[in-house]
Amino acid sequence: MALIPRILLTWRAPGRAVRGVALMSEPALLALLIGTMALYFVAQWPAHARAAALDPSVPLQARLGGALLATMFLMPLLVLALAWMAQGAARLLGVRLEGRQSRLALIWALAAAVPVMLLQGLVQGFVGPGPAVTAVNILAGAAFLLFWIAGLRELSGTRRPA
Repeated sequence: MALIPRILLTWRAPGRAVRGVALMSEPALLALLIGTMALYFVAQWPAHARAAALDPSVPLQARLGGALLATMFLMPLLVLALAWMAQGAARLLGVRLEGRQSRLALIWALAAAVPVMLLQGLVQGFVGPGPAVTAVNILAGAAFLLFWIAGLRELSGTRRPA
């Protein structure tokens, strides 16, 4: 199954979708992480354009440069560190979770949340701060956590029987 239909499947059945990508190779997983971060960077453009228009003391190019550095270079390192910490926490709780499974669950959750992150960027850029941005942020955070937890449960074998 291609990437976009699998992401759509994640919104309906997150465990089944992550099980379908469980055989993804490490280079493909890294490519998925970099591609996901590129889309997260694109999602930030409207908000940075709005901020640059409201406060021209920091030009748009400087804002985008900082976002590029953070999103494309720092975030992948933080994602891998978070996956490592999640693996350690799972082991402390007695759950058998390998490092690759932890990375896959986290990266897939980030990739599956891309549509709502793109929506969040549009709302933040065109509507601005307010209840709409808060609602979309809550939706994005909840979707990410749901996908990540479902992926961890599926890949570690601790899911409930159907």
